[in-house]
Amino acid sequence: MKLHVSILAAAIGIACLTSANANPQASYGPQLEGFDYPHPIQRFEFSSQGKSLSMAFMDVAPTGTANGRTVVLLHGKNFCGATWEGTIKVLSEAGYRVIAPDQIGFCASTKPEGYQFSFNQLAANTHALLASRGIERATVIGHSMGGMLAARYTLSYPQTVEQLVLVNPIGLEDWQAEGVPYATIDQLYIGELKTSFDSIKAYQQRFYYNGQWKPEYDRWVSMLAGMYAGAGKEIVAYNQAQTSEMLFTQPVVHEFGRITAPTLLLIGGKDRTAPGANRAPKEIAERLGNYPELGRRAAEAIPNATLTKFPELGHSPQVEAPDQFHEALLRGLAS
Repeated sequence: MKLHVSILAAAIGIACLTSANANPQASYGPQLEGFDYPHPIQRFEFSSQGKSLSMAFMDVAPTGTANGRTVVLLHGKNFCGATWEGTIKVLSEAGYRVIAPDQIGFCASTKPEGYQFSFNQLAANTHALLASRGIERATVIGHSMGGMLAARYTLSYPQTVEQLVLVNPIGLEDWQAEGVPYATIDQLYIGELKTSFDSIKAYQQRFYYNGQWKPEYDRWVSMLAGMYAGAGKEIVAYNQAQTSEMLFTQPVVHEFGRITAPTLLLIGGKDRTAPGANRAPKEIAERLGNYPELGRRAAEAIPNATLTKFPELGHSPQVEAPDQFHEALLRGLAS
């Protein structure tokens, strides 16, 4: 594997970014061409499953006094590395080097055809990226689906993880074992093709922000909706269907007891995210996504875990209440 660096975007003012990227009618390319990232995108070129792939990432140096630590930020399924914008700034100012990749199949990275997605594969891709950057140990922070990936990464490469942080991770319950019916990739693909700005916003408003909405959230909705509105919408939708099937059929929760890294759980108590709940019987759907209970159970299952609760926050506490979230995050990293 070899590293090839190409600068695709330069950091520009936050006001410019907001106005340019909160347009419901925005249309972006299949690798999010046209969307402005908060820091220059670099590319890790490598081969996997016989395919030449390009993994986009940001590598941000400390702006404060360097503390010698590296943090890896893993995005969720409905998010990108760019969504970590505020967290990158806070961590960099606190002295951390920050790596924020877009996983293969997502955002600014390659959308491959015929790729077998798995958490093990995405973890291997991420490990190869970090090795190419000379990073031997890091703190791994995963949000939403990125939490499932962060847990799998920690299980696969335990000697490389000095600390694990899970921010409202999905996968704190096994939906299939709970009785949620399976959906084929073909069925999921049909649903993905119907995705729009309005459908993304409605889902996030209901499940992520407890029915509340702020204008600044529109930028992140536009980021996703623009790929579904662009020329590459079919492969974008198909990769999303594949990764939806992946997270449904590859639970990590049953292996929490094997996680040895010190683990910080940051849990918004208003979150009710439960992939597949929309196709489950009502009596099953109603009991899924109970994050106060799921967070408590996860803290009990992971041997060296600390639970920090945000009772009034939802699925994305780093976006919803950044000051409160980042204070807790920095405190947890320091401890």
